[in-house]
Amino acid sequence: MDRQRSEHPTTEPEPAEREVSVPAEGEAETGPRTDAERPARRRRLLRRAALALVLLLVVPVLGAALALRLNYTGDLAEGTHTRNRDAIWLGHAWVDGRKKDADVKALARRLQGTGIRDLYVHAGPLEHDGTLPASAYPRARWLIAAVHREIPAVRVQAWLGDKLATEDDDGLRLSRRATREAVVDSTRRILATGFDGAHFDLEPLHSGDRNYLTLLDALHRLTRAHDAPLSIAAHQIDPLPAIHSVAGALTGHPKWWSQEFFGEVARRVDQIAVMSYDTAMPLESLYGGYVAQQTSLALEVTPPGTDLLMGLPFFHDNTVGHRAAAETVPAAVRGVRLGLSRTDADRAAFGVALYVDFAATEGDWTAYEEGWVR
Repeated sequence: MDRQRSEHPTTEPEPAEREVSVPAEGEAETGPRTDAERPARRRRLLRRAALALVLLLVVPVLGAALALRLNYTGDLAEGTHTRNRDAIWLGHAWVDGRKKDADVKALARRLQGTGIRDLYVHAGPLEHDGTLPASAYPRARWLIAAVHREIPAVRVQAWLGDKLATEDDDGLRLSRRATREAVVDSTRRILATGFDGAHFDLEPLHSGDRNYLTLLDALHRLTRAHDAPLSIAAHQIDPLPAIHSVAGALTGHPKWWSQEFFGEVARRVDQIAVMSYDTAMPLESLYGGYVAQQTSLALEVTPPGTDLLMGLPFFHDNTVGHRAAAETVPAAVRGVRLGLSRTDADRAAFGVALYVDFAATEGDWTAYEEGWVR
């Protein structure tokens, strides 16, 4: 903050000796002429400084909001609809005994005519040491057999994950070799149970984590040997250059991945699903523009042979990071189609992933089918 200069003489002249200058007509006074005027001027300076600070903070935010709003406009390319490579996350009830044959039949009817090929069935979570007891998924074999019978074209992948000890002391530590080896062994057991693939969601995963890349290399060797896909849930990509570094320095939670790191991950897996929700966007148009940007950023660095899926919010929580009225399925679908139209409209290895079955409404399903499938 600038300091106000003080220029008091060592001896104060008598009032009769003080020179008083009167500004000419139309000329403004500059500077305080008496001690009583100095607080008023200080208040004016503080107000101006506060206004400058507000403008410094608000103008970039407004500029970013305008950019996202503009990103939500434009034409949709012909053919930007499902490639029949979509997916849905399913809750733990499908493997712990709560779901029955009638539920699988209802799921088959629900998926009929959609583009869903993969079910990510929650079979974890992993223990913090990377192990996974078979008691965590006691009805997995029943589910796999029932789905293969009722919906033979659909793959059943085991959704595995855990909280990482990246931002506090509690969680799974990828830096430990023994833990990574235990995760690989747990995946081997899951595939032996009959799952068609393995889908991992490890959070919060910081951009540039080399231990994660090492784990993916080991997992991919295993899944290739079993002719099974390796799939992961991915963090969002920096909407502004290096913003994950700024967020990490200010809050300890980087949230985003760099686009370069996203590409490194995408090259190591068969399928990558972007968790393009929980964005804190206040309006549908801003959220849709954000999804369009995320779609383009992901398309730019995902190899043609890797399936890229963009997440759709099939849930309606209202939290600091998620406003249900803004993060809607119609806005997400339009954003996905805009990003696809602008970046790689003919890409075959592309789809959307629906999160999550137990929170979905009929409106969510209708919006997905009308906006993406038909």
